[in-house]
Amino acid sequence: MTSMTIALIVFACSFAGAAGGSYLRTRLPSHHVRRDSQELMKMGAGVIATLTALVLGLLISSAKNSYDTVNEGLTQCGADVILLDRLLGLYGPETKDERLLLRRTVGGMIVRAWPEDMKAFPTLEPVSVGVGLTALHDGMLKLSPQNDAQRSLQSQAVQSIVELRQRRLQVSERGEIPLPTPFLVVMIFWLTVLFASFGLLAHPNPTTLSVLLLCALSVAGAIFLLVEMSHPTTGLMKVSSAPLVKALGILSR
Repeated sequence: MTSMTIALIVFACSFAGAAGGSYLRTRLPSHHVRRDSQELMKMGAGVIATLTALVLGLLISSAKNSYDTVNEGLTQCGADVILLDRLLGLYGPETKDERLLLRRTVGGMIVRAWPEDMKAFPTLEPVSVGVGLTALHDGMLKLSPQNDAQRSLQSQAVQSIVELRQRRLQVSERGEIPLPTPFLVVMIFWLTVLFASFGLLAHPNPTTLSVLLLCALSVAGAIFLLVEMSHPTTGLMKVSSAPLVKALGILSR
């Protein structure tokens, strides 16, 4: 399900719980909503609200860390690509094909998650990232250095390719960690019960219903942000391709 769908489900369940609680209040016998009963409901709602806040806070913190890790990883990938291109350029004209392959590989990185950003490079034919890095690694190993400087540059370039491959895999893995479904199910259940208790405690009128509506929207918004940040390379809040696009622009000069 998309983040918007999940947020709508959270909103619907929360507000339905509030509306159900308000309706139930008008149907319960008066002794069921006495002061001592209300105090007990307040304590129960407090417990659920505390649990919900703790779990939601932990999930948002974890999702934000994952989002930041992917963003930083892409920035480092861009820097690694520029450094690798410089090493290939210093090696000599023998690496002309490898430099072109590097540009096509970076294009493959961009087109995978941000195909619209490749419009700035219409003549470049992207190649699959895995295939491109493997071919680039093999191509560097086949070179025959003529002096110590070229041998050093070849070694640095091969190591840079290995590090770039590792970093790309880390970004890919962190960008595809889904939010556990049991967490969402339990969270929705807690929110439904919590809003139902709010409806039971408050006398139904336009003001209380408006407040509950706004609260349900706020909670749904928080879940929406949580789910969006859990998928850093897709959705409305996906990380920017700027580091890779900038690197590709430098390589294409």
